[in-house]
Amino acid sequence: MENNSAHIQSQYLGYLNTPLLWKENAVLDLQQLQLPEHKTSVFNSVIIKNLRLGKRVERFVTHQLQQYDAISVLAENIQIQKDKLTLGELDCLLMYKHSPIHLEVVYKFYLYDASNGASEIEHWIGPNRNDSLIQKLTKLKEKQLPLLYRPETKPVLDKLNISASQIQQYVLFKAQLFVPLIMDNIIFEQLNSDCVIGFYVSANDLEQFSNCKFYMPPKIDWLIEIKTQTDWLGYHAFLTQLKPLIDHKTSPLCWIKRPNGELQKCFVVWWE
Repeated sequence: MENNSAHIQSQYLGYLNTPLLWKENAVLDLQQLQLPEHKTSVFNSVIIKNLRLGKRVERFVTHQLQQYDAISVLAENIQIQKDKLTLGELDCLLMYKHSPIHLEVVYKFYLYDASNGASEIEHWIGPNRNDSLIQKLTKLKEKQLPLLYRPETKPVLDKLNISASQIQQYVLFKAQLFVPLIMDNIIFEQLNSDCVIGFYVSANDLEQFSNCKFYMPPKIDWLIEIKTQTDWLGYHAFLTQLKPLIDHKTSPLCWIKRPNGELQKCFVVWWE
């Protein structure tokens, strides 16, 4: 896939169509920014070709916010420093209906592992097991959101003629969730089950898909909804492409096309 406008629009639509991971403040009292329904916009901003996924999502969020007359973006990616040491970054400061808001943006991919932790939140981990939902939530609560109230942040707010006491804090936390191929009894009490977009399978258990076609999108295309017109690989060609990643303990996201034409997203994981 190319980095052309139609391709970037597909990424933007994938971002827009991803649900919020929870509703209102159901998780650790972190308030989601629930934007009013709005007609889908054309993404016409410039995206640097090799801009990584997280930064790409931030550009998509900015563009989405700009579609609302009630919202004005004051500043983005504001680095807070002390003695030339970066303490952290505020993702976005904006005005919404004349009220100042500090917004932190998160877009993640999590897999359900019942053996990890003891609660609904703790069971969701990153594809390579080196991060988790609970770790990200803890970072938001203990580091990213409190940064607003650091004395080093005050000069930034002074320039915008606002004080920390006036600002409401929100997150815009979206995620794609993947469940085991053999579905566990997963209970959704805090998280949004609409975020479940596919399944995951161990590389050692792939033989059951030997009659399927595969495509392995680059990471910036993990946002995209599956396209039928794709350079699909046969099973053995896919295994050849997959092996170096699994050997390096990297779990890729893949698209699978079953013989009946059914299309699914999945992660192939290196761990059991």
